[in-house]
Amino acid sequence: MGLAVMILGLALFLGVHTLPAQRGLRARAIAAMGESGYKIAYALVSVLGIALIAWGFAHYRAAGMIDVWEGAVSPKTLVILKHITVGLMLPAVILVVASYLRGHIYKALKHPMLAGVKLWAAAHLLANGDLGSIILFGSFLGWAVFDRISLKGRAGAGGPPIPVGGWGNDMIAIAVGIVAYLALALAFHPVVIGVPVVGV
Repeated sequence: MGLAVMILGLALFLGVHTLPAQRGLRARAIAAMGESGYKIAYALVSVLGIALIAWGFAHYRAAGMIDVWEGAVSPKTLVILKHITVGLMLPAVILVVASYLRGHIYKALKHPMLAGVKLWAAAHLLANGDLGSIILFGSFLGWAVFDRISLKGRAGAGGPPIPVGGWGNDMIAIAVGIVAYLALALAFHPVVIGVPVVGV
């Protein structure tokens, strides 16, 4: 039951996040609901999707996770994979922050948010060999790859360009990213997710 709810949440959240790539469908939705109505519906579906993902995954874990490959890997290898995941998460968080504090990182990658999501998802796939985690993180990785490819052929919105700063923004992005990374590792992951990542 939990796995089915999580998959429904993924379909809602990632499905609505493919709309920007489907220009015709997006235009028809805006024409039917208006710009404000479209944005409200987009936000509500996104929030509902996240809630269903969180609820479904929590219940899936509580009911007993379905092993795919983790049981075939030695405990030492699992520890190494988890350490790699912890290490990869720092640049992933910094990349997400750099998508808002635009500097040289943003200019070099063009879409650091998607790069951060791909790194986050790939890192978690390394450390989690159960079916639910593979579906969850694999879905986000697939969406990020799809969205990055679709951006190459997507027409611009026609709005004014968003200002891009210099090295100062990069330094701030790195500093904020480190703080956010520590908060995720020391507080959010063990308290909210229920899985400690430090000292494992």
